[in-house]
Amino acid sequence: MWLQNFNKFIFMKTLEIIGFKRANLGKAQTKELRNESYVPGVLYGGAEQVHFYAPAILFRDLVYSPEVYEVDLNIEGTHYRAIMQDVQFHPVNEMLLHVDFLQLQEDKPVKIEIPVKMVGNSPGVMLGGKLVTKLRKLKVKALPANLPDYIEVDISDLELGKSIKVGKIKGGDYEILTNPLAPVATVTIPRALKSAQMEEARAGKK
Repeated sequence: MWLQNFNKFIFMKTLEIIGFKRANLGKAQTKELRNESYVPGVLYGGAEQVHFYAPAILFRDLVYSPEVYEVDLNIEGTHYRAIMQDVQFHPVNEMLLHVDFLQLQEDKPVKIEIPVKMVGNSPGVMLGGKLVTKLRKLKVKALPANLPDYIEVDISDLELGKSIKVGKIKGGDYEILTNPLAPVATVTIPRALKSAQMEEARAGKK
C-alpha cells in the first residue's frame, strides 16, 4: 500500500525552466524582453520574491498542456521547487506576457487545479449514451508531497441521463475544494435514442 501511494503522489511530472534575475522591473525593459522572445515571471511564497525572465519556448509544455507539472525553476544556478499559479496573455494576439509561480515548501499546503481522468466503462455509454465531461480539473488543497498527477473519476456506475458530482469522488491525501454539488461528468441521451425509447414505450402501451 505504501508503494502504491508513493507512486501515485510523489512522481508528479517535473519540468525545468531556466531563467535569469531581473534587475530592472520597468515597463521599457519588460517590453524589450518580450520583443526578444523572453517571458517575465515572478516567484513568491518563499523568503522573498524573485523576479526573473526566461525564454518563451520553455513555457510551451507548461502553459499549453492540460497536465500539471512541478517546476524546477533554475534561476542562474539556484533551484526552486514551484508550481504555476497564474498566467497572463495578450488580449488580442494571445502572446504569453507573464507567469506567476508559487514556491513549494514541504510543510505548507498549496491550492492547485488537478486534471480529472475518467476510468471504467459507463453502462450508459454502452447503451448508446454520450459521455460529456463537465469539469476537466478540480481544485485541491494538499501538501506538495501529496499532490497527484490526476484525480480518477470512476464512471462504472454512470447510467443514461445521470451525472457524477464532485462530492461522490473519493479523494486521497488531499482536500477537494471544488463545489461538491458540481457535476463532473454526465451521460446524455442522444435524440435518436430518445425517439427509440419513446417508440418502445408507445408500443408497450398498446
